[in-house]
Amino acid sequence: MPEWVEKLGRLVTVEPVIFWYMTSTFVVTPAYQQLIINKVCYELFDDKSICINPEPKHHDDKEIQQRTSLVLLLYMATLSLVSVTPALLLGSWSDSAGRRSVMVLPSVLSLVAGAVLICMDQLPQVDVLWVLATAAIVGLTGGYVSIFLSCFSYLADVTAGCGTNRTRTVRMAVAESMIFVGGTVGFLLGGFLEKNYGLTVTFATYMACHVIIILYVVLWLRAPRTPPAARSPSAPPTDDAQQEEGEVGITKPTGSRLFLPNFLKRTLRSVFRKRPGQERLKLFLLISCSFLNNLVAVGEQSILLLYLMYEPREFDTEMFGIFNSVKMLLLGCCLLGLFPLLLRYVGEMTLAKLSVVFRAASFVLMAFSTNTWMVFIVAVLGAPAGINQAVIRSLSSAIVEPDEQGAMFSFSASVEATCILFAAVIFNGMYPLTLPTFPGMPFIVMAGFCLIVLILMQWVSEMQATHPRLVIQD
Repeated sequence: MPEWVEKLGRLVTVEPVIFWYMTSTFVVTPAYQQLIINKVCYELFDDKSICINPEPKHHDDKEIQQRTSLVLLLYMATLSLVSVTPALLLGSWSDSAGRRSVMVLPSVLSLVAGAVLICMDQLPQVDVLWVLATAAIVGLTGGYVSIFLSCFSYLADVTAGCGTNRTRTVRMAVAESMIFVGGTVGFLLGGFLEKNYGLTVTFATYMACHVIIILYVVLWLRAPRTPPAARSPSAPPTDDAQQEEGEVGITKPTGSRLFLPNFLKRTLRSVFRKRPGQERLKLFLLISCSFLNNLVAVGEQSILLLYLMYEPREFDTEMFGIFNSVKMLLLGCCLLGLFPLLLRYVGEMTLAKLSVVFRAASFVLMAFSTNTWMVFIVAVLGAPAGINQAVIRSLSSAIVEPDEQGAMFSFSASVEATCILFAAVIFNGMYPLTLPTFPGMPFIVMAGFCLIVLILMQWVSEMQATHPRLVIQD
């Protein structure tokens, strides 16, 4: 194999997987929400031409908004409940079976979900609640949380033994930025396709993204190699590892390790076992911050389309796609460009806390936005928001041992999966109730959760660090 291909293979690893998965996610999210709006409208009105009419006054009807919000709540609850168990198990399984298998599984079932959505769009008689079947199908392999746990575990593997946390933090930030770069492409592409070619083509594009992921992982991505220096002989070995070998390492699967309870046991042990100093408490706090970050992120996406389409903002799907693309582009640019630059002069924890402040401010502004320009200022104000989660992933992976990376990210992913349910109950439940009085109230609640994250991050920053937290030096 040519040397340049080897170098490229070491430089470009899981970033395209995250990019294409998030592109597909943000292509399909407004599309299935619009599909639900259309289906609900067809059920409420005998004259179906009302639902085809593009004027906002029909789509912003309170009854349509309230019923759509309820269906979205059921959708997210189904996705969350089905995702929790796979998310708990897949990380530990990937520690022995490999990261690539876990990366491929969500895309395989996403192809099935995409086919169901196409059938729903093509067959008007299909009930709107069939959308819950797509949530269950995607959730069987953990959905996006499985992609995150496998990809970030992979990065933890390849950056182990680097000697400092600098490389890992930057690689995590680059991978995190792919969420927003993929969001930029996904929202632009989704809005364009939906307006010009319809929902069926949009869902077909969603499926095409997952085909690309499968081909990339199978044909290009190599299994990570953890350097021997990264293994920790002092860490207590697992029960199965004690029977097979005398030191901690990534062990080969045996018959006993194939039982699901063993994977669950390893996942829980990686998080709850005693660690030096306050490292276990620190890990708990970081996972709590990750949960709250995902809670508000999922909650925002679940009601944002409805909120922006409602008067007086009156966005259509194309303008919604443009706004989200600008927002995602700014988030990605901050992580790819501004964050590594600032790390040369400012500590990562300081940057993480500042990003939470900007995110909270953006939610408050969104709650009081009454026109298009105010909504777009929200995107500018919230641009540094992605830094916090990138730092959290890096700090969490630095606490656990190399052979616990998948298990730790698996537990974190299962917690994130539950936030889908909590976000649906809190925000999709709250939105219809506050719609007649103050539609922006859910965003005020999101800002409140951000303040809790800020408090927890301050607590973490005041703990004595076992692992060095560095500022990048020239």
